[in-house]
Amino acid sequence: MLQVDVAVSKIAKYATQESGDTLEMVDRPHGGVSFILADGQRSGRGAKRISNIVARKAMILLAEGVRDGAAARAAHDYLYTHRQGQVSATLNIASVDLVTHTLVLSRNSHCPVYILTRGGLQTLDEPSQPVGVYRNTKPLVTEMPLEAPTVVVIFTDGLQNAGKRLGSPFDVATLLTEIPLEDISSARVIADMLFDRAYQLDDTRPTDDISILVLTVLDRPASRAGRHLHVTIPF
Repeated sequence: MLQVDVAVSKIAKYATQESGDTLEMVDRPHGGVSFILADGQRSGRGAKRISNIVARKAMILLAEGVRDGAAARAAHDYLYTHRQGQVSATLNIASVDLVTHTLVLSRNSHCPVYILTRGGLQTLDEPSQPVGVYRNTKPLVTEMPLEAPTVVVIFTDGLQNAGKRLGSPFDVATLLTEIPLEDISSARVIADMLFDRAYQLDDTRPTDDISILVLTVLDRPASRAGRHLHVTIPF
């Protein structure tokens, strides 16, 4: 039995009360689920407003059955019009489509997306424009079958830039290639590993908002029926 497992780790920039990143989850009307990760320009409350605008627009459209690429373009158009092309945001959408039995990844971000399978590590890093600034911005869309084992890692630039301030930049790709696929028990394990490493490299003082979304497709028996979500928010 195939099982999709998703985990998220987030933290705001050091000495900033509110993260400028927004994550939303929405059920797809014909089956499946989508995760939207947006990173507003700069950090703090202003960035949060921007990322909220983008993520919520995409979420509403996906919930209405709009396809991922079209939802991303509409979110761009809305931000571009609302803020007159003066602010930007990165946007990633990861969808598990249970109608087509595919994983759909839409990317408007300078950060790569990593996909780990038995074939090795695939990097989605084609140049991609953020939403909100350039008139004809479109997402880069990748569609792949839902097969086990698969690990997808999506993140904002706080993870990519971790450690740079102290001269020890985070090599995310190398860490992922060192993980034996057969040892992966959950998305939570990988999200925690990436988060802990970035936190240490920044000397526990993140230089930017960090958000990590890990999605795995594993072949294993379900311990119980139903869908389950676990959220922890320290304050």
